[in-house]
Amino acid sequence: MEEQIERDSMDVDVVIVGAGPSGLAAACRLMQQANEAEQELTVCVVEKGSEVGAHILSGAIFEPRALGELFPDWQERGAPLTTPVTRDEVYLLKDADKAQKLPGALVPPSMHNTGGDLTRYLISAGNLCRWLAEQAEALGVEIFPGFAAQEAIIEEEVVKGILIGDMGVGADGQPKDSYTPGMELRAKYTLFAEGSRGHLGKRLIERFSLDAGKDPQHYGIGLKELWDIPAEQHEPGLVLHGSGWPLDKHTQGGWFLYHGDNQQVMVGLIMDLSYQNPWLSPFDEFQRMKHHPTIARHLEGGQRVAYGARAITKGGLNCLPKMTFPGGLLIGCDAGTLNFAKIKGLHTAMKSGLVAAEAVFEAVAKGDEGGSELTSFTEKWQASWGHAELEKSASFGPAIHKYGTVMGGAYNFADQLLGGKLPNIHDTTPDHATLKPASECEKIDYPRPDGKLSFDKPSSVFLSNTNHEEDQPCHLKLDDPELPIRDNLPEYAEPAQRYCPAGVYEVIEDDAGQPRFQINFQNCVHCKTCDIKDPAQNITWVAPEGGGGPNYPNM
Repeated sequence: MEEQIERDSMDVDVVIVGAGPSGLAAACRLMQQANEAEQELTVCVVEKGSEVGAHILSGAIFEPRALGELFPDWQERGAPLTTPVTRDEVYLLKDADKAQKLPGALVPPSMHNTGGDLTRYLISAGNLCRWLAEQAEALGVEIFPGFAAQEAIIEEEVVKGILIGDMGVGADGQPKDSYTPGMELRAKYTLFAEGSRGHLGKRLIERFSLDAGKDPQHYGIGLKELWDIPAEQHEPGLVLHGSGWPLDKHTQGGWFLYHGDNQQVMVGLIMDLSYQNPWLSPFDEFQRMKHHPTIARHLEGGQRVAYGARAITKGGLNCLPKMTFPGGLLIGCDAGTLNFAKIKGLHTAMKSGLVAAEAVFEAVAKGDEGGSELTSFTEKWQASWGHAELEKSASFGPAIHKYGTVMGGAYNFADQLLGGKLPNIHDTTPDHATLKPASECEKIDYPRPDGKLSFDKPSSVFLSNTNHEEDQPCHLKLDDPELPIRDNLPEYAEPAQRYCPAGVYEVIEDDAGQPRFQINFQNCVHCKTCDIKDPAQNITWVAPEGGGGPNYPNM
C-alpha cells in the first residue's frame, strides 16, 4: 500500500518531536534567537497527545534554573510555579507499620529540597508544558498536537525530518473511509524530544550506534496519583520521600508524597525496572504502599482524582548515548538527561533543549542547509551545568543496583561528601535480563484493594482518561506472537500481566481451555514499560493514531 500513497510534504527549518520540557524549551530558545537576530525561522513542534500536557507525568519538584535562563521574567509572565518547598522529610519504611525518620545530616545533599540559593517548587509538569507552549506560540512556533511522528525520514544516512502516522487505518491494516495519509515534515534539523524510551529515539540509537561504549540504559517505572484532601490535612510545600517497605531487598525504588496547591497531594512510587522477581507487580506495590501509616495519614478522608504511570530514563551519565547524528539531536529523557540523585529531570531536560537550540541556530544562521552533525552541541553540552550535574551523580544508580538501597545510598552519600572522588560504578546488565525464573521466586499475594486508599487497575486507568480508537492496528507489536505463551509463560509466568500498570496484557483461556495472550491496547497509558522489561525483548511499542493515549489533566 505504501508505494501507492501520495503524501503532502512541508519544509521547515526545524522539526521538534514532542511537546515536553526539552522540546518546548528548545522551540522557545530557537525563536528567541531568530527574533533577536531578525532572521526568519520556521519551527514546528509535533505532539502525539491530544493536547500539550496530555501525556506529561512527573512528580514534580522543579528547580527553575533553566527556566530562569530561558525566561528571566517567568514570574511576571505567570509561570505555574506557585508552591515553594517549605519542609523536607525522608523516611525508611521498616515494615507495614513502622518507619524511621532520617535526620537531615544522613540524607544525601542531592536530596535536600530546602535551603541554598535556589527555591524549588512543587508543580504540575503538564501545566508547565502548557504554559511553555503558550510562550512558544507567542514567539512564533507552530505546535501541532494530536499528530504522532511514526518514522524518521532518513536518506543517505542523514535524518531529513519525520513522517506523521496515517489516520483512519483499520485494525486489519486497510484504509477506512476516514483515511488520511500522514504528512512528511522535512527539516534542516530534527530534534527528538519524545521522553523516556521514545520509539524513534530507540531506533536512532540503534541505527547510528549512539550507545557504543556506553553502559546499557537503565529505567524505572513511576506511578503517580493526585488526591484532593481536607483543608485541615493540607500543608502546601511539604515534601516527603522514602524507601524500604513494601519493596524487597532485591528491588530498588522509593516513594514520594508532595503537598501541592489547591488542597492536592501528589503521591507516587518509583521502582527500578532491574527487579528480579517476575511475580512482582509495580502497580500493586504502589497500592499497598499507601496503607503504611506514614503515608496513609496524608490521604485518609481524601479522594483520588487522577492516576498515571510512565517509564523513567535513569541510567545517568554512564548510559547517556551520543546525542548527535547527521541531521538531528536527541534531547531530554529521549537521551537520558535526568539527574536521578536529585530525583529530578525537568531542569536538565530543559537545559539540553536550550543547548540544542543554540547549536542549531548557530548552524542555520551561518546558512547551513542541514544534514550536518552538530558537534558544537556536544562541546556546549559538556561545558554546561546540566552535564556537570550528571558527572557528579554518575555512580548513583549503579551503586544502588550493586549494593542495595541502603548501602548504595550510603556509598552515594559518601561520594557526594567527598566531591565525587570515589570510583565510578557501572551496571552493565540490561533491565530486561534481570528476571529470575518464576519457579525460583516467591509468589506475591497482594491484598485486595479497599477502594479507599488502594484501588484496582480498571478504575485507575479510568482516571487516566485513556482512550484509543479501537478500530486501528495494535501499536504493541510482537516480533513472535507465540513467544508469550510458549516461552514467557512457563519460564516467567508471563510477567507482562504484572509489570504493565494498566492491564494491557492478560493470559486468558480460549474455547479449548488453552492459554492465550491477549493485548488490550485501548488501556495503554504509553508508559513504555513493556518495551523495556519484556525478557525476550519481543514487544515493541510504536505510536498509535495521533491523539490516543492518556489525557492527564495536571500531572
